[in-house]
Amino acid sequence: MTLNLPTTFLLLTTIFLLLHTTPSSSDFACKSSCGSLAVHYPFGTGAGCGSPAFQPHVTCDSYQQTLTLTTHTGSYPIQAIDYTNQVLYITDPSMSTCSSTNTSDGFSLDWNAPFTFLDGNIFALLDCSTSSSPLYSSNTTDVPLCDTSNAPICSLLYSCPAISLLNAPISTCCIYAPVSLGPSFEMDLNKLQCSSYSGIYSFNGAETNPSGWKFGIALKYRFSVDDGYPSACADCEKSNGVCGYTGQYNSFTCYCANGMNSSTNCYFASASWNGGSRTVPLWIGIGLISSWGLVVAWIL
Repeated sequence: MTLNLPTTFLLLTTIFLLLHTTPSSSDFACKSSCGSLAVHYPFGTGAGCGSPAFQPHVTCDSYQQTLTLTTHTGSYPIQAIDYTNQVLYITDPSMSTCSSTNTSDGFSLDWNAPFTFLDGNIFALLDCSTSSSPLYSSNTTDVPLCDTSNAPICSLLYSCPAISLLNAPISTCCIYAPVSLGPSFEMDLNKLQCSSYSGIYSFNGAETNPSGWKFGIALKYRFSVDDGYPSACADCEKSNGVCGYTGQYNSFTCYCANGMNSSTNCYFASASWNGGSRTVPLWIGIGLISSWGLVVAWIL
């Protein structure tokens, strides 16, 4: 058997590259951040990351580096996550605020999503038809009535320059109740015959100044039925790993920055890896290549 010089060189180069390839951070599928937001359990940046109960609902847009909540009514950027109190803060681009007015179809949560509305959320429906909207009908039983005790909020909202462009009387504003949006977790503005809405989760100490309010939606989440934080995940994150899952039964996996996967943590990832890449030390690579060189020289 005879190998020419170009073939020999190609063979040796290929062997070296295969032996000395190290996983880069871009190969690390599960990240600990998405854009400027830190991402911790139960959330994840993609499939196999975080908790399987949350992965279909919260994902990271790898191109825009934006963490988003997705429901059957759309995708909503996540502003912030309060991990201590287990609260997710989202924005709705179609929502009207004191600085912009938009037409909206409403907002809904998926019935199987592991979220509930945080107490204190206020939904103000804007520019509703007082003559035909079921909100103002005394005969309806399938939609909540307006909460008249919060009527001053409508007056303050309609004083905002952007919302005043609706050119609608204050009577067309309705503070939607209950805040849970009813058993279907749905606010269908087409059905309610309103053109837009505002979501407010905090007055931010400026009760009479709507320009200082925090517009958006605050959602409460639970880790599980008993709301316990998995000890295995806590150990994984302490070792700078990212919690995830794998396999048919969604078995717990700790993803480590060196490209290895562990069933426990990243302290001893090299001893418990199951499918990640491992780096072969340079001196071993050189030794193996030298051995191959002797073999090839013998063949030639």
